[in-house]
Amino acid sequence: MEANTNMRETATLGSGCFWCVEAVMQSLRGVERVESGYSGGTVTDPTYREVCHGRTGHAEVVQITFDPAEISFRDLLFIFFSTHDPTTLNSQGADVGTQYRSVVFYHDDAQRTTAEAVIAELDEENVFGGTIVTELAPLDVFYPAEDYHQDYFLNNPEKPYCQAIIAPKVARLRKQYLGKLKAA
Repeated sequence: MEANTNMRETATLGSGCFWCVEAVMQSLRGVERVESGYSGGTVTDPTYREVCHGRTGHAEVVQITFDPAEISFRDLLFIFFSTHDPTTLNSQGADVGTQYRSVVFYHDDAQRTTAEAVIAELDEENVFGGTIVTELAPLDVFYPAEDYHQDYFLNNPEKPYCQAIIAPKVARLRKQYLGKLKAA
């Protein structure tokens, strides 16, 4: 019997390099597809090179297709926030520029409301020791990134960036959210 794809939702999130967000989200139970790409800019069909130069206005993001019966948008947001620093404006570590901003591109009013509530809760609890500066914006267009960016960590685990930056985030995810992970 074919799965009912009508019950799927989509989230679009950015927290710096899309390879990191992709690796984290691919590990979660209920997440069916993660695609790296670009959103939030003014250039049609931007390339990685154009986005990296910071002149398109786009952020590196991932678009996540998930089953809300297995993982909620709220849970995705808590995991998203726990795997980057949402208090730094337009940067994550050595990655600096608006293309590396922390952003939630919401798909509907329910996602906007949920994101606002999660941010307010995390700020109220002072989880990060600073105010969350994550941008909330309606999704306009999502442009898929070039093929070599897709499944980057899965295809390149030996690369220095993957070892130094992505692997620790995935390890932290496994430790913190073991109950939310796909079976190995």
